[in-house]
Amino acid sequence: MKLTKYLTASLLLGTSLTLAACSSSSSDSAKSSGDSIHIGILQYMEHDSLAAAKKGFLAELADQGYTEDDKIVVDYQNAQGDQSNLQTISEQLVADNDLVLAIATPAAQSLATVTMDVPVLFTAVTDPVSADLVDTIEKPGGLLTGTSDQAPIDKQVELLGQAVPDAKTVGILYTTSERNSEVQVEEAKALLEKAGYKVVLKGINTSNDVQDAATSLMKDVDAVFVPTDNTVASTMTMIGELSKEYKIPVIGGSTDMVDAGGLLTYGTNYEALGRQTAKIAIKILEGAEPAGSAVEYPETVDLHVNEEMAKELGIDVSALSVSQ
Repeated sequence: MKLTKYLTASLLLGTSLTLAACSSSSSDSAKSSGDSIHIGILQYMEHDSLAAAKKGFLAELADQGYTEDDKIVVDYQNAQGDQSNLQTISEQLVADNDLVLAIATPAAQSLATVTMDVPVLFTAVTDPVSADLVDTIEKPGGLLTGTSDQAPIDKQVELLGQAVPDAKTVGILYTTSERNSEVQVEEAKALLEKAGYKVVLKGINTSNDVQDAATSLMKDVDAVFVPTDNTVASTMTMIGELSKEYKIPVIGGSTDMVDAGGLLTYGTNYEALGRQTAKIAIKILEGAEPAGSAVEYPETVDLHVNEEMAKELGIDVSALSVSQ
């Protein structure tokens, strides 16, 4: 009787251990089920520049043979600009994927706090060092690397002078909680003042503040500069309407911002930047370490003019040029 009980207990214990081992193995392989590589994408909010970066990233992966529903499985999440969503989404994406793409600085910062072993690629991040994402541009030193969208602000100031030669006062509209914006504002303010302009700063907290802030600013300045600011970029259509109403040109941080309501930029092509990021991602998927993979700056920077806006504002942009 005792022997029978002992054998029964042993069998039950063995079965439990086997099931536990199977469960653990299943969990470990969930990220790479079958032959597919699981890639998560966390986009901070909805606007054209960030969407273009995602489009370019997936297009380049496909061009290099990493196609959806074949070699990769993509889990795309959008935080809709809500900081409270970022932590929850970040934890889920890191748990379920082999590699994660962060689009915009807040998304990258959130993922950086939760990943322990999953590589994180970022794009549309202006200054990854000051955002505490990497140790240095050349040697990131951790699980994060990617591409910066830093545009040459000195060229944008140069173009402003050509397009609006009589301008004396320039306003800067930006979001105070976005570190990427603060970095650009500091540089733009210094360059504008060096060029002889009076600078008026107008900070906002949310997209709800944009209309009043932009209206107030346009009453007091001759032109407005907007950095590659996520919140401002998402409201560029409205800013463009105010630009027409007050006849105040807006120099945008990116080509997409100009298309949505700005006058001109010498800025980053975000679809090309997404493609550039995908090439880094492929190297990491094929064995490269993020810690030693340098952050890259945009390879494609365009002089981009909104001809319709120029006509509306009565500004001649035919002779614009950028010094090399």
